[in-house]
Amino acid sequence: MTPAAPSYDHGTSATRLIGETIGRALERTVAQHPDREALVVPYQGVRWTWAELGRRVDALAAGLLALGLEPGDRIGIWAPNCSEWTLVQFASAKAGLILVNINPAYRRAELEYALNKVECKALVLAPALKTSDYLAIVNDLAPELASATPGALHSKVLPALRAVVRLGTARTPGMLNFDEVATGGGEAERARIAELAGTLQFDDPINIQFTSGTTGFPKGATLTHQNILNNGYFVAEAIRLTHEDRLCIPVPLYHCFGMVMGNLGCMTHGATMVYPADAFDPLSVLQAVQAERCTALYGVPTMFIAELDHPRFAEFDLSTLRTGIMAGSPCPVEVMKRVQAQMNMHQVTIAYGMTETSPVSTQSSVDDPLERRVSTVGRVQPHIEVKIVDTQGRIVPRGVTGEFCTRGYSVMRGYWNDDTKTREAIDAGGWMHTGDLATMDDEGYVNIVGRLKDLVIRGGENVYPREVEEFLYRHPKVQDVQVIGVPDTKYGEELCAWVKLREGQTATAEEIREFCRGQIAHYKIPRHVRFVDGFPMTITGKVQKFVMRKETIEALGLTEQKTA
Repeated sequence: MTPAAPSYDHGTSATRLIGETIGRALERTVAQHPDREALVVPYQGVRWTWAELGRRVDALAAGLLALGLEPGDRIGIWAPNCSEWTLVQFASAKAGLILVNINPAYRRAELEYALNKVECKALVLAPALKTSDYLAIVNDLAPELASATPGALHSKVLPALRAVVRLGTARTPGMLNFDEVATGGGEAERARIAELAGTLQFDDPINIQFTSGTTGFPKGATLTHQNILNNGYFVAEAIRLTHEDRLCIPVPLYHCFGMVMGNLGCMTHGATMVYPADAFDPLSVLQAVQAERCTALYGVPTMFIAELDHPRFAEFDLSTLRTGIMAGSPCPVEVMKRVQAQMNMHQVTIAYGMTETSPVSTQSSVDDPLERRVSTVGRVQPHIEVKIVDTQGRIVPRGVTGEFCTRGYSVMRGYWNDDTKTREAIDAGGWMHTGDLATMDDEGYVNIVGRLKDLVIRGGENVYPREVEEFLYRHPKVQDVQVIGVPDTKYGEELCAWVKLREGQTATAEEIREFCRGQIAHYKIPRHVRFVDGFPMTITGKVQKFVMRKETIEALGLTEQKTA
């Protein structure tokens, strides 16, 4: 009897990896497509050609050097989707700076941790977003701004931070305005940018993205030009993007989905980037697709559901759509079918990956059979290896469940300033252990069937319960707490906190949620709170979260979501 084939595959391609920096790649696109539209942001009135984008990027890169920033310095950006975000992304790359993506949902404690962990020297921020007053949060952390010379901050709480740059025209004490930085570079700085183009290397770190950690603190996944430039390119290749395409990008730029699969995918192909709004709004997406005649659309499943179910959906002409990507969390089969049938996205694909792998490892193809495209996460991407292993690290046969591992150009350099966590994630053979449970069929199609750990994916956002638990332990009434994910029809999963109060104390669910507001991101705040006397435990004292989850689903009358 012939033994089953091993669950290993590698992506072959006649197309070579891009062996250059993001700055060089941008210059080539500007030269090839100077008069084609590069970026359209309707709510800002922005409509730039590639030539115009290139000019603005060069000016900002010189302006960043004029602030005293040097190659290798970290510059944070804390803003929603906007034209300035994209300028900072490309300008920091040309200046050799390391862009630090800060989640727009972060609050005070998370911002402080992120800025200090990677020692950000500069921070670009929006004044506010929705209920978050970014200026107030930064001034609370660094009250020295009130009397500081702009660009020369010395803060007790944020010791590395020197320059705070705000968007908009209003003035804030101690802060520079974005436009003055963008025009602040002189001939010397412009000459330095040109000189750097010849010295920066494609495997230099260029981007740090924070990913929630099981230790309770986010880890800074450190990515290079080669990591994200190539991943953006090959993801766009999979949906057959060309310079004729117009990609609607409602997913956040702070995440790989937006800045890599979106921005870098478009840049490497000369396609047009379209941002429908500063934050996701289904009506804005439908309006932008129609008005800008978009040919491709990105989103997590909850976004596509919101668009399909919008009361005005039938009013819009989506006939220009051809392709796109659904990713970020498990993709319901029925939603994929509706997207194809009702949004004209006959070539929509599913992509799977993680921040630490730039992000995509597998993706379905536009010409895969329909059933494969709606029920799997596709096959391995070009120039990448994947394998599925058992708990001993041995490759399992096809069809057998194990941990999904990947190796190749896409694997991060490591977690910033955290060798221990890096070694836990990337083994001696260079394999990134994702923690996801998967199967591979005889043709190489991969299915994600669960998670080794208890990661919760809420509307495309990764939440590690341990991080939320550690925060809730700060509540004076809380003796013990365990957080789990439970099914949710809108977000895929929601958080539920099982709370054991200190003796003699009483509390309400709203009191627990209120304790979280303004301190941790909104998506980490438990929707469900159950007060208990204890937790189901194993004989060795380990909490049985699967038992908790089952009991919660029954108690709340929830149902599991069918996913690909």
